[in-house]
Amino acid sequence: MTGGVDANQSQGANEDRYDDHHSSASDDDSNAVEVTFDDGNPYRRKSSLVFSEATTPKLATSNSRPSATQCLVHQFLEGHRYDKPKRPHREHKDHKHEDIVSEVGLDEYVEPKGKAITQNDHPSATEPDSDVSADAGGVDQKTWRKAVRRGKPGVDHNDGLNSRLLTKKQLTDMAWGVRELSRRLGSIRLKFKARSIFLLTKAYDRELIPKTREVAKWLLSKDRDVRYTVYVEESLEANKEFDAPGLLEELHQEYIDSGQVDGVTAKSALEGRLRYWAEKMCRRRPHTFDFVITLGGDGTVLYASWLFQRIVPPVLSFSLGSLGFLTKFDFNEYQDILATAFRDGVTVSLRLRFEGTVMRSQKKPNQLSQNEYIDEKGAHRKRDLIEELIGEERDDEHTHRPDSTFEILNEIVIDRGPNATMSSTEIFGDDEHFTSVLADGVCVSTPTGSTAYNLAAGGSLCHPENPVMLVTSICAHTLSFRPIILPDTIVLRIGVPYDARTNSWASFDGRERIELFPGDYVTISASRFPFASVQPQGRRSEDWVNSISAKLGWNTRQRQKNDGYSQWNK
Repeated sequence: MTGGVDANQSQGANEDRYDDHHSSASDDDSNAVEVTFDDGNPYRRKSSLVFSEATTPKLATSNSRPSATQCLVHQFLEGHRYDKPKRPHREHKDHKHEDIVSEVGLDEYVEPKGKAITQNDHPSATEPDSDVSADAGGVDQKTWRKAVRRGKPGVDHNDGLNSRLLTKKQLTDMAWGVRELSRRLGSIRLKFKARSIFLLTKAYDRELIPKTREVAKWLLSKDRDVRYTVYVEESLEANKEFDAPGLLEELHQEYIDSGQVDGVTAKSALEGRLRYWAEKMCRRRPHTFDFVITLGGDGTVLYASWLFQRIVPPVLSFSLGSLGFLTKFDFNEYQDILATAFRDGVTVSLRLRFEGTVMRSQKKPNQLSQNEYIDEKGAHRKRDLIEELIGEERDDEHTHRPDSTFEILNEIVIDRGPNATMSSTEIFGDDEHFTSVLADGVCVSTPTGSTAYNLAAGGSLCHPENPVMLVTSICAHTLSFRPIILPDTIVLRIGVPYDARTNSWASFDGRERIELFPGDYVTISASRFPFASVQPQGRRSEDWVNSISAKLGWNTRQRQKNDGYSQWNK
């Protein structure tokens, strides 16, 4: 989440013409983090990645401060952890709202990017020649290989501390901190100086492209008090319906007619304020954007979460799709909504996301087949996933390596994929084996995703503010597998046993599909990077209940008649 390099020192700042050359810090964490498990911890989770001689976890201390390159919400997320609580000065009970604001320091204007800091302030833990990428997926595998080449197998040198490696207490503290900040943010308005606006829509939808053009023109208009920089998807640059050259020409003429600037100045300034984003830019430089506006349905919001795999700027979503559980604002009123948001501030809700990591099984020495090997005594042994994940661990043996990590907002699904037969999976929670499952698959959903695949699979509806994981089987071949709800402080692991007949497949928010071979598993834990969603004013609980009633027909029934009813006995 921190960077600490200026524009002249940034690596890759000139990689493509879509980068923002005025901001070059990355969202990588600045301090190296190494984690070891406490032997006395009853919830010690075996990961086969950390050796016992590792140093004490170097988590942030009280002297640490939020990075100036974090997005607005994540500055508060870090600052909430480090700031000393202030004594509220209450004169009477009506001052409770103001006390909450002042306590977390949210009653002032905040520059989202903060002031520039030098590289010396926060030395990076990644060498200049590092092959570590901030792209979604594949990060763990690269860092793991680099650690092996350095002679330190098993240490995760990724700058960001993966939540799967946190101890039980650390994971609980992290999850509690996110929930506490979300509670406080829900009662106040955040006023901040947004400059760079990220517009996201379905680039292939002909009905939405003109609306995207309309919003971009409004943001770039001479009537705005702030000269916004607007980013649209790079495919729209050559799109005839968006007509970027025509849009700039229209705005250019408006500025000329108003007499604010001369023709040459207006045209060059406008060309610099309409820019184009690519996926790589969202992955590596999310702090470039102060505010995200989506035009579409829930799928567009999920795409925003997918683009911003780590820090997420505040996302305001206009409802232009089908259901709209995540899109709360009416596009017909977009001018008033955006003007109010930029002038008076916004209310932000932090939605829980999951961190999912694919762990690959490594071959043992003298391995004969998929699940059979010869041990040191020359005896033939069969590999057992349950034994490897919760059994005795040897310091010199690492049974699995990380492959890819994803941050998801809806659900992670492990299913049979294209296979015609059922999938066989094992479910683990922390240091326990929960159960074996024979089914088409298993869906692990966030509270936000409870109305998606989880609902279709027969899972429970869950309010998005609940700190839980929802585990639901998909067509289980048993009469007794009921959906279960687990706390978000647990680390789930769902794996394919070595004796499984077929492979399984893992999907992350319905986008990335990865094949799981026998012995592979997926870790699922609460993410350190929640999704910052802008909410309309009012009661969020009531809004959610109204949504499931209106969009899903929850508990809809014809009212019972009372006309002519009389008791049997009088």
